[in-house]
Amino acid sequence: MLRIDDISFSIQGRLLFENTGVIIPKGHKVGLVGRNGTGKTTLFRLIRGELEPEGGSITVPRGARIGGVAQEAPASDDSLLDTVLAADTERAALLREADRTQDAGRIADIHTRLGDIDAWSAEARAATILAGLGFDSDAQKRPCADFSGGWRMRVALAAVLFSQPDILLLDEPTNYLDLEGTIWLQSYLARYPHTVLVISHDRDLLNTSVGAILHLEHRKLTLWTGGYDQFARLHAERRAQAEAEQKKQQAQRAHLQAYVDRFRYKASKAKQAQSRLKMIERMEPITLLRDAATVQFHFPSPEELSPPIIKLEDVTVGYDGQPVLTGLNLRIDQDDRIALLGANGEGKSTLSKLLAGRLTPISGQIHASSKLRIGYFAQHQVDELYLDETPLQHLRRLRPDEVPAKLRARLAAGGLGAEQAETVVGKLSGGQKSRLSLLLATLDAPHILILDEPTNHLDIESREALVRALNDYAGAVILVSHDAHLVTMVADRLWLVRAGRVRPFDDDMEAYRKLLLSERRTDTGGRANKPATPARPRRSAAEIRRITAPLLAEVSKCEARITRLEEMRRKLDARLADPDTYDRAGPDGLKALQAKDAELNAALARAEELWMAAAERLEAARKELNGER
Repeated sequence: MLRIDDISFSIQGRLLFENTGVIIPKGHKVGLVGRNGTGKTTLFRLIRGELEPEGGSITVPRGARIGGVAQEAPASDDSLLDTVLAADTERAALLREADRTQDAGRIADIHTRLGDIDAWSAEARAATILAGLGFDSDAQKRPCADFSGGWRMRVALAAVLFSQPDILLLDEPTNYLDLEGTIWLQSYLARYPHTVLVISHDRDLLNTSVGAILHLEHRKLTLWTGGYDQFARLHAERRAQAEAEQKKQQAQRAHLQAYVDRFRYKASKAKQAQSRLKMIERMEPITLLRDAATVQFHFPSPEELSPPIIKLEDVTVGYDGQPVLTGLNLRIDQDDRIALLGANGEGKSTLSKLLAGRLTPISGQIHASSKLRIGYFAQHQVDELYLDETPLQHLRRLRPDEVPAKLRARLAAGGLGAEQAETVVGKLSGGQKSRLSLLLATLDAPHILILDEPTNHLDIESREALVRALNDYAGAVILVSHDAHLVTMVADRLWLVRAGRVRPFDDDMEAYRKLLLSERRTDTGGRANKPATPARPRRSAAEIRRITAPLLAEVSKCEARITRLEEMRRKLDARLADPDTYDRAGPDGLKALQAKDAELNAALARAEELWMAAAERLEAARKELNGER
């Protein structure tokens, strides 16, 4: 087991841990959560022995290997497969010795040990892990130096997974994965045979891959059983209970104090008053630890445009004349919420840049509203901020005529408080930089917001705030994200980018997850033991509600879209029913109204189809969960 006893630790005078501890049994999988800056990464360094606690102790089992992803990704001439195989240092050392020794007895011992550690299946296991993280067989033979830093970090992750340390420490492992790699990793970690501690803001990973949540809050560690959703519910219930106890105690204190104030100087009641005064003194106040201010996002709403706002006709797009995507026939309306699925390198970012106007098509036509405003956020744009300027200066450049108070209000709406407004960008956290970039992308109230991995560096609370803001936003959303929870809660349409094409994916994220896992074989063989799958018991009503909540949200979003379109239909019908409209509009205006009428009818028919499909999926899920045929 991993044992943390009564540790205290501070950095530059700031106390991160204060007389706190936890016991993590062998083989447990635990998600470490807490607001950014509370000390999660520091705890990993303490466990690895890179730092010494100022008080208390950390104990790991004798001989246990502790592993984590290297800070620097490998950039050698070794192939990806050889790099991963080298991570099993015992196997590598035994193979080298077997090549050198002439002692027949020693050779026999070596081969016995190689059999014990399943060395002969090592290459297959390493290849499986690399494939799960997105490297096909050809890529696995290429040298590490051929790949960019983000891809090499995947190789570093593959290496530590292959080496199977007794205690696996992962710090935000999905930050350099796509959605497909993230889904594979969730499945792999759920079956990992040893202890896992993972720092993550990915809600799906924390619900599917771990069995406990270690919460770091106010310098204390608390272990909660279950996934993140269960932790969040129980944590909220405990806080509500503490608030109720505090109010009850305050009322009792006030009642006793009123008696003391009334009778303390009356001789016949002095003794009773003194007794009540002692009761007040003996009361230990129930104090509630304040949470940090909740992050909020607010995206300004644009005016409504006639659908479609963007239409692609037989478009081919790529770089330097070389096609990446071909035959694109796509339509986007202002109320669309579309997530792009597909592995890295398939063209999701290329499509995003095309829609954002950052790329011109090689062939084909793009039709867009003349009034269309586009907001575009890509992770690399965070690195393009002016590091020596403050967020306030960034806004002042774009809004030179606005008073500072209004600029500060805009920053606050984007989740940047008064202190961050005056801090140079180079000293802001990754999450604060992301919030500034999001604010700049939405400053002009765009009709369509294109988000390419917006959640890197955002903690769970910020991600939930982003979900709320996007669902309240009145424009279209095109989303690329490795966060399956964000995709599920925001998107009501899925487009699959694969093999140079873009086509609708007419099922939900759970179906996509199953498709991916069937394509990327997750059997690691050998040392990774697969647990048997128990028969699934009939679920409780509460569990059914929790599982079907995303489907219910999808139905609600479809109903809201139909309501908006019907309101547009009602307004247009009123205009068409007004005789004065025909006099004012003229032939061209009348033609435009008739075209808009046809577009609205088509959009309403498609919205109703989507609503029917969503309602059918919800009903089917409820029947399956209830054990019905």
